[in-house]
Amino acid sequence: MGNWFITGVSTGLGREIAQAALGAGHTVVGTVRSAEAATAFESLGEKAIGMVLDVTDTAAVAAAVHEAEARTGGLHFVVNNAGLGYTGAIEETPLADARALFEVNVWGALAVIQAALPYLRARRAGHIVNIGSISGLACWNGTGIYGASKFALDCIGRTLAQEVGPLGIRVTNVAPGGMRTEFAAARLLGAEPTISDYAASAHMAREVLTAHHGEEPSDPAKAAQAILTAVTSPEPPLVLLLGSDAASYAAREMAMLQDQFTTWEHLTASVGAAPLAK
Repeated sequence: MGNWFITGVSTGLGREIAQAALGAGHTVVGTVRSAEAATAFESLGEKAIGMVLDVTDTAAVAAAVHEAEARTGGLHFVVNNAGLGYTGAIEETPLADARALFEVNVWGALAVIQAALPYLRARRAGHIVNIGSISGLACWNGTGIYGASKFALDCIGRTLAQEVGPLGIRVTNVAPGGMRTEFAAARLLGAEPTISDYAASAHMAREVLTAHHGEEPSDPAKAAQAILTAVTSPEPPLVLLLGSDAASYAAREMAMLQDQFTTWEHLTASVGAAPLAK
């Protein structure tokens, strides 16, 4: 059995991952935003340990990881799940909102990674799991700032895998599509005020997400089980798509990029420098 540290376990996918791990007999340290939520999490079983944590508080993150290490005897899986959603056109998104989103989705996750790595390196073992989004692989107008935060997390995770792989540490980036959680309901932030020129483009993202809340194609409990299966396998994936919509969007994005590369290959090859004189 393993020891898990999972951020954002109050609701949604984080809660489901925690419950899946607990159901498999693992110990789970789950972070939440209030003492009441921590108590509720610990009611899930004797192996559930709740901690109050704001991932944007770097010192608190380091202290929480240290405490989790001490209480469990050593972490095996570190899951960056805490995150915020956001819709809005690039132009109409206040910079303060963009910075606040990155504080949670990127800098908070990075703080957890940096706090955990010294312990994992010392043991030459461990697995970091970043819960991203298909929006971090495939662009969708109206979700540019949110997607940018997930693109950043994806790059951090895939680069990290190259750096820590020789040290025995694994990394998996998870890219879910739409799931039946509260993501598209009360927890979805948005730009204000809006600009009417974007009504037929960027604003459609929020309309689609909210109008189809509860109709998303993926079950978060099944997604959590899939993550558990993937990260406990002998050869875990570097990138894990979850959901038929995620697979479709990723394939479409990859095809578009390949088409662009091929179409403009003549210019790509035209910038080579002349051979150096001998």
